[in-house]
Amino acid sequence: MSAVDLRRPDRPRPRPPWLADVERLDVAVYAAIAATPSPALDSVMGRLTRAADHSKLSLAAAAVLAVFGGAAGRRAATGGLAAVGVTATLVNVGLKLVARRRRPDPVAAAVPITRQINMPVSHSFPSGHSAAAFAFATGVGGVLPGAAIPLRALASVVAYSRVHTGVHYPSDVIAGALVGVSLAELMGWGLRRRMPG
Repeated sequence: MSAVDLRRPDRPRPRPPWLADVERLDVAVYAAIAATPSPALDSVMGRLTRAADHSKLSLAAAAVLAVFGGAAGRRAATGGLAAVGVTATLVNVGLKLVARRRRPDPVAAAVPITRQINMPVSHSFPSGHSAAAFAFATGVGGVLPGAAIPLRALASVVAYSRVHTGVHYPSDVIAGALVGVSLAELMGWGLRRRMPG
């Protein structure tokens, strides 16, 4: 057998043991959330996660800031929405296509039917909803730090809702949050460098 035959490109590479451990923990936490009865939360989380589709919650918050927040509110809304645009683009046409992680199977994990929403067709990692929500909160916080507090709380609940409804693993939403915060901070840093004084 030749050396070329030994290095067949279709043979999957073994994963590092630590990565396999992390994936097992990820699946275990997903399954534990699915197995925990929470009827009072089920409909609330479903409505919330649907309200966050296409960053509708961020758009509504930006409108409130722009109308009632004066000049600073308009700058904060603009910064937040710019962060959402950059983050959503990078996540959806970049990171998801690189990672190519399959969505979880809510039926196999016995996610209660009352929690389940329509499964998105995009890849699972990282969570776009989480990334966009945290990007908006961070972008707003660069101008109005006080406004970022409730927005980060809302982003956290949106991120959890993605796991609760069965469409993401916990690591998807954690990674999404980190990406959203990091990109918004990077954008803010770049804008501050360009501003005179």
